[in-house]
Amino acid sequence: MNARSLWVELGRIGAPYGLAGWVHVSSFTDPPEALLEYGAWRLTRPGAEASTVQLLEGRLHGGRLVARLEGIEDRDAAVRLTGAMVEVERSALPPTGAREYYRLDLVGCTVQNTEGQQLGTVAYFVDAPAGAVMVVRESDGRSSGPGEPSQAVREHWVLADPTHLLEVDLAARRVLVDWPAELL
Repeated sequence: MNARSLWVELGRIGAPYGLAGWVHVSSFTDPPEALLEYGAWRLTRPGAEASTVQLLEGRLHGGRLVARLEGIEDRDAAVRLTGAMVEVERSALPPTGAREYYRLDLVGCTVQNTEGQQLGTVAYFVDAPAGAVMVVRESDGRSSGPGEPSQAVREHWVLADPTHLLEVDLAARRVLVDWPAELL
């Protein structure tokens, strides 16, 4: 397990809120305000070193989260955080229940449908109005170069709900879905 996998992205910092250093936060937790239960947030941005900040206070405001973070005292400081990923330590997450999985545990699993067709590998998830969608990339098996992954040829978007996600075997890194071939 690498250092990156010890942290889980649970949100993103948005635009500043007001003049006193508050920020809007997009939460990936359910319910969204559950993100406020984690007191220490690691903020990461491309090209910048990760930093850990304490959540001083937060609340729902107009259906969105707003938060005040330690050391962020004005709008200029809040602007510099825009787009940062909010991560928490993996060990701080609650255990999953029966037939519950963290999305990050499914990324990289191979996916097969009930007809025996190999669909590819779970690449990422998208939150759509109808619910979460598991994006499965089919590979052509060719490598881009030494040590590089295969090139993706197609993506299959599979609804990630109990109706379609039939079986998950994390030990074998395999997912069985009820997703007919005619939808591929």
